[in-house]
Amino acid sequence: MRTVIAGGHGQIALRLERLLAGRGDEVAGIVRRPEQASDLLAAGAEPVVCDLESADTAEVARHLEGADAAVFAAGAGPGSGSARKKTVDEDAAVLFADAAEQAGVRRLLVVSAMRADSSLAGTPEGMDPVFADYLRAKGAADDDVRARAGLDWTILRPGRLTDGTGTGRVLLSDATGYGEITRDDVAAVLVGLLDAPGTAGRTLELVGGRTPIPEAITAVSDS
Repeated sequence: MRTVIAGGHGQIALRLERLLAGRGDEVAGIVRRPEQASDLLAAGAEPVVCDLESADTAEVARHLEGADAAVFAAGAGPGSGSARKKTVDEDAAVLFADAAEQAGVRRLLVVSAMRADSSLAGTPEGMDPVFADYLRAKGAADDDVRARAGLDWTILRPGRLTDGTGTGRVLLSDATGYGEITRDDVAAVLVGLLDAPGTAGRTLELVGGRTPIPEAITAVSDS
C-alpha cells in the first residue's frame, strides 16, 4: 500500500509513518518546510514539500497520483490564530479532499477533533475564542468530506492528545464521551482503519479504553 499523509511532520503523522514503513508500506508525507524532510526520512517516509495554504488542487493531486490511500493529519497547531484555523484546518482539508478525488484516490482518513462542529454558535462559556474557531473549522471540513460520494472517507475524532506510551487499548465508537488518548494509539488506530474498508462513511470518536485496537476496529467495521 502507498499512503500519502498531509501534515507529514506532525506528531501523529510521524508515528503513523514509522508504523507504515515498519510493515513495508510505501509512505509519503507532505510538509511545508524543506528542513522538515530529514525527520520524515528518519521515519521511513518520502518527504514531499508542498504548502497546502498556497498550492492548488492540481499540484496536490500530482503528489497523490498512484496512492492507495490519503490521510489528512495537518493542522495549524497551538499558537496559531483564527485565520490559520480557517486556512489549514478547514481550507487545506477541503483542498486535500479535492485533490484525492482528482487523483482517483478513494480512501481518505481525516484526523479531526472531538466536539468539532461547524454550527457552533459564538464562544461557549470558559472556552478560548480561537479554540471555538478551531472546532468550527474542523467541523466545516468534516461536513465537506462527508458530502463526497467520490471518496471512501473515515473521520477520526480523538479526545485530548497525550504523549504517553500507547496502551494498544481504546474505546472507538460513534460517541465515546470526552477523554484522553495517546498519540501512539491514534497512529495505531489509523493504521487499522486503512486496513478496514468497512469503516468507510463513519465518523468515529476515540479515547483510551479497554478494547485491543484490532478488536475495536473490527467492531465498528461490523456495526
